[in-house]
Amino acid sequence: MTEAPTSLKDELGKRDNFAAPEQEAHLSIVRTAHMLEAAQNRLFKSFGLSMPGYNVLRILRSAGSEGRTCSGIRDDLIAQVPDVTRLLDRLERAGFVERRRSSEDRRVVFAHITEEGDRLLDRLADPVMRLHKELLGHMEREELAQLSRLLFKARNPESGRSPHTDN
Repeated sequence: MTEAPTSLKDELGKRDNFAAPEQEAHLSIVRTAHMLEAAQNRLFKSFGLSMPGYNVLRILRSAGSEGRTCSGIRDDLIAQVPDVTRLLDRLERAGFVERRRSSEDRRVVFAHITEEGDRLLDRLADPVMRLHKELLGHMEREELAQLSRLLFKARNPESGRSPHTDN
């Protein structure tokens, strides 16, 4: 009977160690992100939505009646997409978003979530939470908090390095 893998090296069937711990950590993050993203994509696709589309609807819901400009949405996206305007076009065609020109400056356009978009987010709330629990529910609360801190630190190197010695 073969043992369950206990490291990325085992998962990949790699004979040699990684060249550096940074390499192993990076590849582990990439592999994990791909797994999580694939599961999210399956869920959102079943609702006729993409992950970026879901993210935009969440941003617009939190913006309230003020809405958000295209550049404001771009700044708040979890994962950057190349063309927010085209994404808004698709969401608008689906009836989840509407755009309105600013009364102060007609060149400025604000996107707003529609009632239909709001209802879609309501319908997605439980399935998204179930997915989070399915994917990460095997981890303890403190492990999840530590993981979040470490991933933040990886994204924000200026937040400081932990002191260590190279022996």
